[in-house]
Amino acid sequence: MEDGREQHWYTMSREEAAAALNTDMYTGLDSTEAARRLGKYGPNELQAQPGRTIWSMLLDQFKEGMVLMLIGAAIISGLVGEVEDSIIILLIVVLNAILGVAQESKAENSLEALKKMSAPVATVIRGSKAQQIPARELVPGDLIIVEAGTNIPADARLVEAVNLRCEESALTGESVPVEKSTASLPNKDAGIGDWINMVFSGTTSVYGRGRALVVGTGMQTQMGKIASMIQAAPQEPTPLQVKLEELGKSLGAVALVLVVLVFLAGLLRGEPAFEMFMTAISLAVAAIPEGLPAIVTIVLALGVQRMIKRQAIIRKLPAVETLGTATVIASDKTGTLTKNEMTVTRVYVDGELLEVTGRGYEPVGEFLGQNGQVRQEPLADQHLNLMLHGFSLANDAGFDANSSGYEIIGDPTEGALLVVAAKGGIVVDDETIYPRAGEIPFDSRRKRMTTFHRLNGTGKLSEIKALDTDVVSFSKGAPDVLLPLCRYVYAQGDIRPLTEAERQQLLEINEAMGQEALRVLALAFRCWESIPEKITPEAVEQDLVFVGFAGMIDPPRPEVKAAVETAKAAGIRTIMVTGDHKLTATAIARDLGVLESEDQLVVSGPELEKLTDAELEQMIERVRVFARVSPEHKVRIVNALKSRGHVVAMTGDGVNDAPALKRADIGASMGITGTDVAKEASEMVLADDNFATIVAAVAEGRTIYANIRKAIYYLLSCNVGEIFAIFMSIMLGWGRPLTAIQILWINLVTDGLPALALGVELPEAGVMHQQPRSNRESVFAGGMSYRIMLYGCLIGTLGLTAYYLGIRRGAPIAMARTMAFATLAFSQLFQALNVRSTRSLFRIGIFSNKYMVLAFIGSAILQLMVMIIPALRSVFGVVQLDLVHWDLVIGLSVVPVLVGELHKLTRKE
Repeated sequence: MEDGREQHWYTMSREEAAAALNTDMYTGLDSTEAARRLGKYGPNELQAQPGRTIWSMLLDQFKEGMVLMLIGAAIISGLVGEVEDSIIILLIVVLNAILGVAQESKAENSLEALKKMSAPVATVIRGSKAQQIPARELVPGDLIIVEAGTNIPADARLVEAVNLRCEESALTGESVPVEKSTASLPNKDAGIGDWINMVFSGTTSVYGRGRALVVGTGMQTQMGKIASMIQAAPQEPTPLQVKLEELGKSLGAVALVLVVLVFLAGLLRGEPAFEMFMTAISLAVAAIPEGLPAIVTIVLALGVQRMIKRQAIIRKLPAVETLGTATVIASDKTGTLTKNEMTVTRVYVDGELLEVTGRGYEPVGEFLGQNGQVRQEPLADQHLNLMLHGFSLANDAGFDANSSGYEIIGDPTEGALLVVAAKGGIVVDDETIYPRAGEIPFDSRRKRMTTFHRLNGTGKLSEIKALDTDVVSFSKGAPDVLLPLCRYVYAQGDIRPLTEAERQQLLEINEAMGQEALRVLALAFRCWESIPEKITPEAVEQDLVFVGFAGMIDPPRPEVKAAVETAKAAGIRTIMVTGDHKLTATAIARDLGVLESEDQLVVSGPELEKLTDAELEQMIERVRVFARVSPEHKVRIVNALKSRGHVVAMTGDGVNDAPALKRADIGASMGITGTDVAKEASEMVLADDNFATIVAAVAEGRTIYANIRKAIYYLLSCNVGEIFAIFMSIMLGWGRPLTAIQILWINLVTDGLPALALGVELPEAGVMHQQPRSNRESVFAGGMSYRIMLYGCLIGTLGLTAYYLGIRRGAPIAMARTMAFATLAFSQLFQALNVRSTRSLFRIGIFSNKYMVLAFIGSAILQLMVMIIPALRSVFGVVQLDLVHWDLVIGLSVVPVLVGELHKLTRKE
């Protein structure tokens, strides 16, 4: 078999892999065979699905039920001669479509971003000769060369690895570079993070060198599988879209029933058929809130602008509302819950465990003893002085300050040791004082490194009595490897033999530090009169003097714990989903309050692999941490949560997060550390990489949904008022109180501005102390249907009263309609004040929403213009009112707000 499909390459030996690929692990393929395979397997690049065009997005805007109802109303209005009505309705429909396309036209560039991460060129051995070729020409079986700084061009099985380490955090979530080996793995169930004999497309080699046989190219790489999952993720409607679609269908049914009832009732009363048809159409227009789709879109867009100020950038408009329904936040650990900055937090030296304070790579911190006492001058302590110098000298990393902060150049683990040395007062360039005179580089087999330095009788090291020598070697490595090489210990200022009991005690201390999820490194030294002639591990890495341990961790972000607690108070569960080790993930989760009790579970990738989907769904409610998971696992986790009825917000920053971000109800990527792939697959980008921002965004989402409900409540109560007035007037034989164009004016203009102003109302008290609403909950929940009918019938009665009084006084039908028109318009403006809050208008403050004040005044002026300017009066079929009529209109119009205040006064708060 020549390609990597359905093969467990990590379980094969080098020879078995070469045989399976029909290649040579020393000379590679010849050019003829490579060309043949290129024709067979295609280029090493990701395949894109054809994207949606602007026209297809525009067409989709006209498929919603309510929009189709509006188009139908416009066509009928045009056919019966109501051209102005038809034009106004179509303008609203087109405006809404343009707004929708403008938001959705930000193309989803996930595949393009993935391609950018792919190496443009690759160094390959073909026919025993090394050559550089375009990475797209790689084929399964090619032998590639990997060096420090290489962008890995394809998935490959290592056949040679010399001190090779690869940065794979974007793919696996591993927070430190992975040490690579050529040895085969016995366990077929090992997670991708444990495939140490493999290198992966889109990752980077940071140290050492190696050679590898390509086993997967293009869509057959791990990166390609992620791309396939992104493409396969279905686009599901948001809860609000579903509810608005249902509302549109319901209103359409109501309108149809009303049209038939009124038309038949009129015919039975002997009314002219054309007159009754126009009346029925007017009633249908009254039943449909024509401005609702545009208002919802605009309210969401205004919410997006507010969220930008809170560092949350919304890429897809409906996601704003979806946030408010979130019941679970499934968060990546590395770079999201943590800083992705390895930090030394503990050092063990001279029998004492010291705590190291400070944040991230900033070289500011203190060393605290077990009694909490600060070591004022760390370098004055000879043991601490020796340890910090040793860790900074046996080190290949760099440390730099730039405009955006401090940056580690090289391995993050070694960088953390430089930072802790700097906290103790050691400058990074101390190696110029103590030049490196020889070394044994780190390799994954030995798990240690050794460097030789000339002391020259200068600097702080010269103050250490134990270093009465010209040359010193520092050895740094894994404690279980380095301790057996130590014959002595540096304690209480002297070098003395290390007893077996002390050695065992040190191993127990190492284990205890490991239980706190710390990555522990040990330091030892040896004095020399001169540089040894033969610098080999066997010759120099023995009879060492033990100095101490340094324990480091990728620390939690300081603001995350409070954010997790806020989310919990809001009924939102936080789950950690990470590629990191189970022990590390558990410790971080406990520290943040994600994992709180013994009955809550921590599940690893291999354990998850053995579960069926049904078993995972059954236990998912108890799981708080998933560790060592692959991209496929993350999608399964999201699917399991969604199958249990959860609305899932998924946060992440790496390539490995992209499929799950796409599948989640709301994907939130990191703006600073996030990969382009993650950003393009998400609905929201957290500009400050702050987990707390998503919790703030949830609060904003809840407020936006509440405000949209207020707009729906307001518009429908107004529409019910119009329906009630028209229907009752016809049933009573009084004729039509409003014309179709008058109804459209009220629905689209007079009602439109206040409805928009409701969209920017301040949050109600305790918005983050409420349980998330169910995504199956009706938009009319909480008694809203009752209030719509109550205030709708009240508004309709007021309009009908004005119309009746006009008829009763013997006024022309135009005068009566004008009074009804004015009363309905102004009473609906006062109803907008009513809808603002469940609390009294005077408690929240009449002027607390300046946009509502402006909308009220602006709508009132527009209504007055229609009724005062002669040219507009003729268009809308209204006549001039005298003071008596105006007194009646104003008196009737304020009734809704008076009734509302009395109702709020009697209800329990």
